[in-house]
Amino acid sequence: MSWSLAAGMMGALLVWPLLMGAALGARLPSRRFNIGGVLPDNRTQEHFTKALRRINFDGESVADQTTLYEVTTTLQGSPIATARQVCKTLITQAVYAVAVASPPGGSMTTAAVSYTCGFYHIPVICTHSRDSAFSNKNIHVSLLRTVPPYSHQADVWVRLLKHLQYHQVILIHSSDTDGRALYRRFHSLARRRDDDKGIKLVSVIEFTPGQESYLEELGSLREGLVKVILLYASERDADTLFLDATSLNMTETGYVWLVSEEALHAKHVLPGALGLQLKYADRYDDHITDSLKVVALALRRLHEEHETITEPPVSCDAEDSWDLTGRTLFRLIQEEVLTNGRTGKVAFDANGDRTHAEYYVINVHTEGDARSLHPVGQYFYSKAGDRMVLEVNKSGVVWPGGSLTTAPPGFSLPMHLAVVTIRETPFVYAEPVEEEGDCSGEDEVPCYLISTTTGESEGFCCWGYCIDLLLTVADINNFTFSLYLSPDGQYGEVEETLEGRKEWTGMIGALQNASLGLDMIMAPLTISPERSQALHFTKPFKYHGITILVKRVRVAPALVSILQPFHGTLWLFLLVTVHVIAVIIWLLDRFSPVYKLDGGEADSLVLSESFWFSWSVILNSGLAEGTPRCVSGRALGIVWAGFAMIMVASYTANLAAFLVLDSPVTTLSGINDARLRNPLENFTFATVRGSAVDMFFRRKTEWANMYRVMEAHNYHTVDEAIQAVRDGTLQAFIWESSRLEFEAAQDCDLMTVGDLFGRSGYGIGLQKGSPWADKITLDILDLHERGYIEDLDKLWIWKEDANCRDDTQDLNFSKRLGLKNLEGIFIMIAGGVLSGTFLVLAEILYDRWGKRARGKEEEERPNNDGGGGGDGEGDSDGEVGRNLRREIIAKLPLPYQTTSPTHGVSSDADDAFYPTEDVGSPGTQPTEFFRPSVSSLPRQ
Repeated sequence: MSWSLAAGMMGALLVWPLLMGAALGARLPSRRFNIGGVLPDNRTQEHFTKALRRINFDGESVADQTTLYEVTTTLQGSPIATARQVCKTLITQAVYAVAVASPPGGSMTTAAVSYTCGFYHIPVICTHSRDSAFSNKNIHVSLLRTVPPYSHQADVWVRLLKHLQYHQVILIHSSDTDGRALYRRFHSLARRRDDDKGIKLVSVIEFTPGQESYLEELGSLREGLVKVILLYASERDADTLFLDATSLNMTETGYVWLVSEEALHAKHVLPGALGLQLKYADRYDDHITDSLKVVALALRRLHEEHETITEPPVSCDAEDSWDLTGRTLFRLIQEEVLTNGRTGKVAFDANGDRTHAEYYVINVHTEGDARSLHPVGQYFYSKAGDRMVLEVNKSGVVWPGGSLTTAPPGFSLPMHLAVVTIRETPFVYAEPVEEEGDCSGEDEVPCYLISTTTGESEGFCCWGYCIDLLLTVADINNFTFSLYLSPDGQYGEVEETLEGRKEWTGMIGALQNASLGLDMIMAPLTISPERSQALHFTKPFKYHGITILVKRVRVAPALVSILQPFHGTLWLFLLVTVHVIAVIIWLLDRFSPVYKLDGGEADSLVLSESFWFSWSVILNSGLAEGTPRCVSGRALGIVWAGFAMIMVASYTANLAAFLVLDSPVTTLSGINDARLRNPLENFTFATVRGSAVDMFFRRKTEWANMYRVMEAHNYHTVDEAIQAVRDGTLQAFIWESSRLEFEAAQDCDLMTVGDLFGRSGYGIGLQKGSPWADKITLDILDLHERGYIEDLDKLWIWKEDANCRDDTQDLNFSKRLGLKNLEGIFIMIAGGVLSGTFLVLAEILYDRWGKRARGKEEEERPNNDGGGGGDGEGDSDGEVGRNLRREIIAKLPLPYQTTSPTHGVSSDADDAFYPTEDVGSPGTQPTEFFRPSVSSLPRQ
């Protein structure tokens, strides 16, 4: 049993290798790949053979069952001979790829090999040719190279300029293929906004190679402000350029020269110049090794991914090209990345050019009359970060002019600036003057309006918020300026010309027009994305938003302000209630039996006293008399007093709210108001045409309906729109909050409504790449920290003497009452005084009329007095009067009746009020009598 098992296992072990070999052989057949080499000499051929042998046995570059074989030839004297040699020696051996190692200046032989192999789509990998022409895949369809073209120096130039913080440069390049390729690549990289700042090509000069002098080209740069010069030229042309630059003193302190690899080796290269030098440029063997390694890895992928591989052509007379397989192999080589190559990281771009090439940063030093090249940095691939890194030792750089301290600024600051502004209240005021001397104020400066038609200038005197800021910035930086007003009075907008080009108008267009020589815009210029593409803005000197200006609608006339707490119907019901209560109390008091108690008949309230009581309770005045005595009347009086207390308290609370927190009625609630979102025909609103606000609404797709309606009513200037709001022809003006809040503070008929939206800021506009940009930005930030900008706001916008300052404050806060709020009360008092005066005059007239009437009655009354000893009888009227007096006395209590000492109690009224005389006893005294005073009468 055990012997049979062992025998079976031994048989399996013997058969298994045979089965596996058969399986592998069926899946991956054995293949032979020939690699061609066009090499300069025998030594290079020997290295080629040894390198390929090492690759065959390194265990990673070549697949199993495959072998790489070399087929080499040496370079011939002419391109035609080289092409024939390639056909005879290489193509006849069915090479899969060809490596070319030509010496410096051997571009023609490289081109011959590329043309020949390219026809059959045999990949060619070059190790030394750097001409930009080989990047053209329409001509060199199957060429790759392990060295970058000369134009790739632009990549390092951009990184180096940003590292040294140079953002404005001048480029001088030759008009050949390499010079133009470098310009295109540099321009493309400089325009990318990977960081906050790009690099601006202030000037580009293209020269024809081989000239004897370049003084004309360099002379145009001498007077410029930018001092950073990039030079791409051959060694011969660079030598001529350096001599001419030295004669023009363009190599002194303040200049920065960054030159190409070829120019760096010129005999008269400028001391202090910076240049680049490709690493591993002279290590031909390493480039050959890396190229063979990349080809081997690509062939391995071809072997593993394709079971059937077409054989390469074996004759230049073949009509069929190796199209499909050749293109596939070229793509595989192009996609291959060699991280640990002998010349660094080896990779290729879409044109087959080497990427991740490493350079030295070279600085030209002088040692006596000799010049030497010193590395001061490097541009290399970092495996840790998988990116290219630039390192520069700034302290080791010697700059032109022998400066060893710091890098030159790269520009010369102009100390006289041409500034343009625009009339905009309260930022810039302008009045015409005849002479400059008429601007005598400390904050006034002369400014000029230049006619666009005649070219003549008109003198003005300018002052305001922006003028104060301009004077302060000029004082900080010690520059002078000339101030000009915008010719068309517009900020500027983009318009399309007849040629189809888009150009800016207004101030922005004037600043962009180099022929006008303007340097700065100092105005309330809102920062916007569109304008930022045309200008360089400093940090905002004032922040603002967009708001809406409308005409103020008062709540009610001032004369009836005291009637506002109650509605008209409530006032009517209150007046009716006062009089109804008075009448009811009078009726209750009149019919109450309380006045008939104790056998007396006291008088009840009269109607006038009842009205007085009702009004006294509601007005909370004192009651000395005229109150009801009956229980029912007093009960109603208590209820009436409670009613009056509630009404008075409600009136007082509402009156305080209306007078103290009185706010105007607005027709709009803000930008989201329905009348703006869904415009009506009889409701007009607008902004200023071509302004930042206009651009803001144009960008907002959700406000498209609003913008279409608003666009038809837009005004040319802010002043025109504000006046239209005053006149009532425009219901709402949408503009920047700073100006509208100022107008609302000055004119009480105007007010702003709604919350701020579209927040932005005013910035100082400068030309792109202006050398003053960073300096003025830092000055603005410093002025903010010092509180200077806030002081300008208080001085020019939030003035202390503003007419409607209280009205512009938050409406939720209390405000003091003025005469206008309560003038109705004073008018009511005056009316009361006049009413009292008229009534007393009426009483006087009525009294006089009554006396006159009684006098006439007495004159007409007949005289019936009999005389004779005092016992005569009077007339009938006298009798009636005496009877009436008797009745009054009879009603008085007994203590108040008259008691005569001699006659006793008299019931005669005459005896009670008048003295009696004893006629029969002459000389006796009159009888004493008692006359009750008003105060001694009993209270009813």
